[in-house]
Amino acid sequence: MGSTEVSARPKTSPKAIKFLFGGLAGMAATVFVQPLDLVKNRMQLSGEGAKVREYKTSFHAVASILRNEGLTGIYTGLSAGLLRQATYTTTRLGIYTILFEKLTKADGTPPNFLMKALIGMTAGATGAFVGTPAEVALIRMTADGRLPLDQRRGYSNVFNALIRISREEGITTMWRGCVPTMARAVVVNAAQLASYSQSKQFLLDSGYFRDNILCHFCASMISGLVTTAASMPVDIAKTRIQNMRMIDGKPEYKSGIDVLVKVIRYEGFFSLWKGFTPYYARLGPHTVLTFIFLEQMNKYYKQFFLSA
Repeated sequence: MGSTEVSARPKTSPKAIKFLFGGLAGMAATVFVQPLDLVKNRMQLSGEGAKVREYKTSFHAVASILRNEGLTGIYTGLSAGLLRQATYTTTRLGIYTILFEKLTKADGTPPNFLMKALIGMTAGATGAFVGTPAEVALIRMTADGRLPLDQRRGYSNVFNALIRISREEGITTMWRGCVPTMARAVVVNAAQLASYSQSKQFLLDSGYFRDNILCHFCASMISGLVTTAASMPVDIAKTRIQNMRMIDGKPEYKSGIDVLVKVIRYEGFFSLWKGFTPYYARLGPHTVLTFIFLEQMNKYYKQFFLSA
């Protein structure tokens, strides 16, 4: 009887393969949404330091980038975006899986909702710390095209960026802005979990929805809206800090709080949500595409390696 149960148990892919596929799925999704990341970063840096805004809207930013930098210009920083996914997503998935298994009871009872949220936030913050160097390179590479030629950093790819940053500014500069980067990861994980479950319950209680894919999609869109609104002020602080230069030996910003204070003072309160449209437009498709690619990789792995 016991041998029958063991043989009936479905085969699963090793942990290393799960982490690898998680990172690869995130990288594949990034190929499609990288232009939105570029536009979001440009919007957040537009009008910095009480200067005139370079871009009036996200669509104006896209048109300007295409006109001045060409079609390939909207994919500037792709190598950094891919490395960010390889480091951040793989680490986050690995930490989440390990903690989830550690906190699952001996009888197979999974952790409760609060514990899952804490695991998610811990995994997100750890992944963000590991992914910060790639994030710094991404911000700088996507920001370069808006600067005059004599002020551009001119990184050729993410590895060239990381080597030059460590050599020219010190190795610790690669973790510049890691606190707001980690804070954003915690806010995103917390906001997504809370808002998704609440949105889903609200839709079901309305009587117009059933617990199906349409309900899940609508709840995801509402959750994305809440998550974007909650995390953007932290995100703009991260972007400005990671892109800043030293002026007379002093940094442009002392901390994330200093960024927020200066943005509100010189650019207005609602400037904290600059780049809202591309940020929101990126959040949903990236998640959906990541899961699509992940499902396909798992399917083919099982078909070719576990079916024998």
